[in-house]
Amino acid sequence: MKQEKWNGKSRGGSLGTWFFVVTLKYLGVRSAYALLTLVAPYFVIFAPKARRAIWFYNRKIQHYGYFESIVKLFIHFYTFGQAIIDKIALKHGISSYYTFDYGNYTEFLNVLDSGKGCIIIGAHVGSWEVGTPYFREYGKNINIVMLDAEYNKIKSVIEEGAEKRDYKIIPLGNDGLESILRIKKALDDKEYVCLQGDRYMDESNSDELTFMGRKARFPRGLFVMCEKLRVPVIFYYAMREKGGKYRFIFEVAGNDMPIRGKYIHSLEQIVKKYPQQWFNFYEFWE
Repeated sequence: MKQEKWNGKSRGGSLGTWFFVVTLKYLGVRSAYALLTLVAPYFVIFAPKARRAIWFYNRKIQHYGYFESIVKLFIHFYTFGQAIIDKIALKHGISSYYTFDYGNYTEFLNVLDSGKGCIIIGAHVGSWEVGTPYFREYGKNINIVMLDAEYNKIKSVIEEGAEKRDYKIIPLGNDGLESILRIKKALDDKEYVCLQGDRYMDESNSDELTFMGRKARFPRGLFVMCEKLRVPVIFYYAMREKGGKYRFIFEVAGNDMPIRGKYIHSLEQIVKKYPQQWFNFYEFWE
């Protein structure tokens, strides 16, 4: 399977997002999940690139059998839909359905309170945005580096009527130098910069590494930046569990090995524990 470079776009659109916003407001979370059982098969059938990528993931990475992979294919799209619903619900203050658990939270807060700034690296697993309403007073110092070709298309639908967000966005566009300067300024101001470590846009700035037993490409520049800037680095994941529970996982990266190697190991453990919350719907592996 030849690895396909991610094009910056995510599945879904403004109309579908609006539909679930209205459903959540008037019918609640469980009703939105029920409707999702009708929507998920649509993407299984009519999203061939995403379907092919997840089929490969189920068969070659997770090593499921043929019939199990068919079932897991539906579960994967359904779980992704749940993550989107949860994100929208929490942005609109619909939180009574959910509970939250914090792993390694004290060490995480000690880093935030150290006065050094930090880099927080996530991935397209789980739903990292679910945690943003709970950043509390730290939110005003968080800068999220975001590259998504459809973000501007759907953000107005998601955020219309939503509770105010405190965090800031650093857009990652064609002018990479401007983005780097903004990241550097945020860290110089002792703020926190959040990035995703599992996608790259330029193959010349990526490296082929072994991930989940197979070769895949990961960005180079992000991890070089982490080592050069010499600020604390944290790996962060927000993973959905049964019964509307989210587990926020924080891992403080030490200096015992290169950051990228440590990140790959950390991400592998998360994907093995939560296999249906791998949300890279394109050809990730070689």
